[in-house]
Amino acid sequence: MITVTRADNLGEDARRRVTEVFTSGFAEDFAYFSKDTGKLTDAFAHMLLLDRFHVARIDGEPAAVATLTSGTEQCFAPKWAPLRKHLGLMRGTICFFVVRKHFMAVSSTVPEGAAEIGFVATAPEHQRRGAATTLLRHLITTSGFRTFVLEEIKDTNEGALSLYRKLGFTEYHRVPQKHTGRVGFTAYVSMRLDL
Repeated sequence: MITVTRADNLGEDARRRVTEVFTSGFAEDFAYFSKDTGKLTDAFAHMLLLDRFHVARIDGEPAAVATLTSGTEQCFAPKWAPLRKHLGLMRGTICFFVVRKHFMAVSSTVPEGAAEIGFVATAPEHQRRGAATTLLRHLITTSGFRTFVLEEIKDTNEGALSLYRKLGFTEYHRVPQKHTGRVGFTAYVSMRLDL
């Protein structure tokens, strides 16, 4: 059985497991800082604002996560010390700036009054079990918003794009990337759902 709740309702004890799901979903994006997802979890656990994260649980275990914000709300509050402690002085410092610039930037393409769904990730052991689908459907039907956006999805992430299309999202913005051979994808895709 899949249940959905806000991460802060699970208490501080669940912070590490929620962060594990998040870091496993974005491990490729954070590989420069560490290929060890345990180290990434240690570094990032402090910065997740749990009241912005929602969790789908399978048999009580966090299986998928996603954020829901009004577009100007932040999901992270990074601090120097934990990032440097777990990633080292140089990589921790760079990570701090990367998180602030790329994960905390307010998008100029999110329409006024829309909700932004972000950082959708499923734990590897729970993939293809419906956790992310259940989580997103819950956010769409219970949040009170009428418009939803998903920003900056890699065009190579066909699994995510397929799921979002299945839920009714359509592409509304595309940003081509330079150095596609190095970054491994050609564009960031943004999608929108109007109820």
